[in-house]
Parts: sequence; C-alpha cells; structure tokens
Amino acid sequence: MSDRTEILRQYMHLAGVSSFQLLSERTGVSRRAIDTLRKGDAKTLKYADLAKLASILQIDLTELIDNFINYDFSTDRESNVSVITALRDEYQRLQQTLANQQKELRSHFERETLQHLESLLLQLPSAAYAAQQNPNMLAKNILPLLRPLDTLLQRWEISVIGAVGAEVAYDPQRHQLMEGNDEIAVGTPVIIRYIGYMQGEKLLYRAIVIIKGTDTE
Repeated sequence: MSDRTEILRQYMHLAGVSSFQLLSERTGVSRRAIDTLRKGDAKTLKYADLAKLASILQIDLTELIDNFINYDFSTDRESNVSVITALRDEYQRLQQTLANQQKELRSHFERETLQHLESLLLQLPSAAYAAQQNPNMLAKNILPLLRPLDTLLQRWEISVIGAVGAEVAYDPQRHQLMEGNDEIAVGTPVIIRYIGYMQGEKLLYRAIVIIKGTDTE
C-alpha cells in the first residue's frame, strides 16, 4: 500500500487542521481510522467516518475516496463508484436499524408508562367531575389516585426534595426562592411551597421556597 500521509496533511492544512489528533477530535473519528486512511485503505472504513472526514476537510466524498483508496482509478473508475455505493448502503442500513431500535424503545417506554398510570388516567377525570358536582367533597378522597404516580417515580429512582409546608434551612443547590432574584444566606429558615425532584444525584427541579414569616398570599 502506498502512503497517503502527505496528501492528507495537505488537505488538513487547507482546512486549518494542524494535527491528526485535532482531526480526530473534530470529526469524532478514531486515530486508528485516520491511520488507516493514511495507508490508502479507506475502503475498510465506515461510510459515516468517511463522510465526517470529508466534511471537516472540506472536500467531496468522492475526492476523498479517490485519493485514499489504493486503486488505479484511471483504468478502474467503476470500482470507485462501487466502493462508494457499498459504503453508503451500509451506512443507510445502520441508520435505519438505529431508527427502528429507537422507535421500538420509545414505544416500549410509552406502553410501560401508560400501564403504570392506567388507574390514574382512567379515574382522575371522573374524580375531578365528582368534585365539581360536590363542592363539599374532601380532597383526601382523591389522594389514593396519585399512588400510581408515586410508584412510577420510585421506579425511575426519582425522589422529592422536601415536603410542602416544611421548614428547612435554605440551600441554594436544592432550593429556589419564590420571590425570584432575592439573595439570602445559606441556612436561613425557609418554608417549602412547591417540592423539588432529584433523580439519583441529578437535580431535576429545585424546591420553591419562601422566607419564613413571608406572606405571599
């Protein structure tokens, strides 16, 4: 195989890429794949990698393959077209497979979520209607309907931050003042108005709090 390193360096220079490592970082293509390209064996690389390289080097994909595959294209031009077609077809098959997998995963997630929330989805509208018809209906009668939601949050390892009405020490990492931009010292007594959520160690929503003794009604 003939070495194509200098040809690659020329393309890199024109594209403002100073090193093979930088080329790897900008394209997301491994150094091993780039070394393979330098050897003129581009036909063994994935179509997606070749497309990324061509894009960063600011050249046409056909030109890239012309210069980095060990063929005598002056007499065997059809081989070039065949290689590009084969690589493109492989890439498109992989893309379609990935799209199908993502679609199936999303469909499975939606079905599973709906199953967990089935009783809530079916009964809550009726409970809301009953509450409208009977103003004296106690809110606690509706609370059991929320149990499927609690179960789902537990399944997703989502935990709450605080409890509504609880007095806690202000922590800017977990709490957000309801008033907006006011600044208070860490540890200041505050009251939770809206709970927050964590998923494992990841913060999803801070709990909304007010300074103790503040009347926001």
